[in-house]
Amino acid sequence: MIRILFVSDREEIIQKFRGIFDKNGYEFSTREGEIAILDSASASVDLKKKAKALKSQNSIVIFLGSPPEKELEKFADAYLTEDMPENLVFSVISAGLNVKNSLDKLSNTNKDLADSLYRLNALYDTSSNFAGTLDKEKLIKYMIEGMDKALSFSLTCTLSFTGAEPVLLLNSLYEISDELLSAIKLRAVLNYKSLFDGKELPYKLEPESLKVIKTVKYPANRFTFALFQYDNMFAPIATGDNFFGCVEIFKETPFSAEDATSFQTTAQQVSLPLRNAALYQEIIETNEKLEKLERLKSEFISIVSHELRTPLTSIKNSLDILVSGKCGQDSADKFITMAQRNVKRLGGIINDLLDLSKIEAGKMDFHFTDTNIHAIIEYVKSTFSEIANSRNIKLVAQEAENLPGIYADPQRLEQVLTNLVSNAIKFTPEGKTVKIKSALVNSAGIKAPVCFEESIAPLSGDYILVSVEDEGIGLHEKDFLHAFDKFSQIENSLSRKVGGTGLGLPIAQQLVEAHKGVIWCESEPEKGSQFHFAIPAA
Repeated sequence: MIRILFVSDREEIIQKFRGIFDKNGYEFSTREGEIAILDSASASVDLKKKAKALKSQNSIVIFLGSPPEKELEKFADAYLTEDMPENLVFSVISAGLNVKNSLDKLSNTNKDLADSLYRLNALYDTSSNFAGTLDKEKLIKYMIEGMDKALSFSLTCTLSFTGAEPVLLLNSLYEISDELLSAIKLRAVLNYKSLFDGKELPYKLEPESLKVIKTVKYPANRFTFALFQYDNMFAPIATGDNFFGCVEIFKETPFSAEDATSFQTTAQQVSLPLRNAALYQEIIETNEKLEKLERLKSEFISIVSHELRTPLTSIKNSLDILVSGKCGQDSADKFITMAQRNVKRLGGIINDLLDLSKIEAGKMDFHFTDTNIHAIIEYVKSTFSEIANSRNIKLVAQEAENLPGIYADPQRLEQVLTNLVSNAIKFTPEGKTVKIKSALVNSAGIKAPVCFEESIAPLSGDYILVSVEDEGIGLHEKDFLHAFDKFSQIENSLSRKVGGTGLGLPIAQQLVEAHKGVIWCESEPEKGSQFHFAIPAA
């Protein structure tokens, strides 16, 4: 029923028009209505104030009679007279209603256009932000800010895989309790897993291990579990095979179709710059690796040239003196011995290079047989005793008794232990001790620094553990894994004082792994190092 507001202080006019409207099915009111009729002859009514208020509410204002003031005419949409026939009265009212309906539609259209324009501006600003950075964390931040600007959410839950570890970013209007947070974490993980429908997940993830970063606008208020009754939308952040996360958004009032389009568009828009950022990061890392490899190659050539030139120079000088015939028998023996020692040194360098090449090509020859570790330790100890004595270093063996045998290539294990003992003597100051130890251990009892746990984890059963302990310069923990890199000595200025190609430990690692064993180290700077390798007991 159409309600008509009639404003007058003349009772007889009020009753007259009430009768007219009541008998024709209109609701007559003196408080509010879709159409307002103002009696121009009402002396006690502030017509200007009333008309102004009605126009601000987009009401249709009709004056009964001519307004007493010229200024009131600007508020008038139509006029009635007291003696106007009823059919004309209703024609004027009907025309007013049509105008009001048209104005309402226009107002709603304008509001929709304004909302659409606002969203488009928000999307444009967000796109501009996306184009201005290759920082993945900033891209996710801009996405969330864009959604907030366009949609005025209550809460967004963004599961991001763009950093070193997965993180759940919560941008909330109000504070979140611990109980609600646990439910949100579980929901985020389940939503993530549902995207792959039983397929292999790109990242293994459980709620209890999920890191959370919260941003709360108004922490004085607190969300309850009624949050899950809010309207919500969900979208993956992905492009092609590149998956960067997913986002869910909650809002207390319902989302419109335009809201859904804006939300999905923003989530899709951020995916491409995220992929570009990932590719850019890969390019940077690849360039750093290539630069390092190029530097290592150049320095390796320099070091190998030096390591080869030193014994060759000594051999050449010895031969030149011998050929000149200017030395006696005793001196000749001395120069021959010097040449032999340097030939052996030269052969060791070349063998290291050949061994590394064979290992990388998978062409290293092994001759496995039943043997025992004691014979290998004794051989290496006797080989290095003279060298250790010449440097005033005590070389001792502390072996467990009645150790079981091993199925191994004795020559290759000798090579492993030779490299470890050689390094220990090389880096140990005079007057100190180098120890070779052996023991029977179970895999469950093997303890190693955290960086080697991944290598230790697959071991099972009993192992023969061989350790070489020195009292030398030691290593920082950050360098433990680096010690087994090829040519690692290149980047250690101290090692250049003692020489070497830096191939011994990488070769030892490959040989131990070929025996289904593992090698690791423990150390403290200036307190010495312990290098261990474990081979399965037969």
